Amino acid sequence: MRNMSSGARSILNAAAVLLAFMPAVLAASAQAADCPRKDALGTARVLEVDPATYPRVGLKSFPQTLPLQDHEVVLTFDDGPTPFVTDKVLTALAAECVRATFFMVGRNAADHPDMVRKIARLGHTIGYHTWDHPHLNRLPTDLAEANINRGIEAVGMALRGTASTTPATPFFRFPYFESTPELLNRLERRGIAVFGADFWASDWVRMTPEEELKLLTSRLEAARKGIILLHDPQMRTAEMMPAFLRYLREHNYRVVHIVPPGMKTVSDRSH
Repeated sequence: MRNMSSGARSILNAAAVLLAFMPAVLAASAQAADCPRKDALGTARVLEVDPATYPRVGLKSFPQTLPLQDHEVVLTFDDGPTPFVTDKVLTALAAECVRATFFMVGRNAADHPDMVRKIARLGHTIGYHTWDHPHLNRLPTDLAEANINRGIEAVGMALRGTASTTPATPFFRFPYFESTPELLNRLERRGIAVFGADFWASDWVRMTPEEELKLLTSRLEAARKGIILLHDPQMRTAEMMPAFLRYLREHNYRVVHIVPPGMKTVSDRSH
């Protein structure tokens, strides 16, 4: 590198910056091809979710969910990012070459922008979860939408250094699943899909990782497929994840990675 011209160095530096901020799905594609474990769970397929077709999904809140096949699951995480705890979740996912979706609280993203960028570099999808996790159904509609927008802006600033109320990924989840008809209509008009869940781990309840694993797998066996809600700031969930992913692999479940329209780059299992 000592003899490299300043122009060449500038090109390499620019390439490094571009690589660091390349779209999450492209990162997923590259990593899928390089999955070091041939026996990993992997990401079975990528599913484009068009808000025009699926404006609201998740059977706990809405009559419609994603078109998943038997034994297919979508892993979603709320409320992060939180250093160390989210890191443990990311490590577990990376060990199995699995891609998930993280619905981020804007305040946390603003406090930990390096974590936001790390999650994107690892190929995960980033969604939005308001600025500070309020009860939106208790706020005037305009204030509630302003809180949503502030969260979108904060995540965008952390990820790309620019703030916009237009989300890069049109995926949003209401805190506590507390939507209102007017907010749902406003988000639909903006082309933003609202995610509920088909079932969850109840990881906000005090329990051991072993108890959480037992509860979650029992619900999985009853549902057989679906959007799963977990919380990446919960240490019990972070500690449970390796065992849960191993359970999915050993019981022939397949992970589906959700992305916006036009970003589908991985079509087969990632190992």
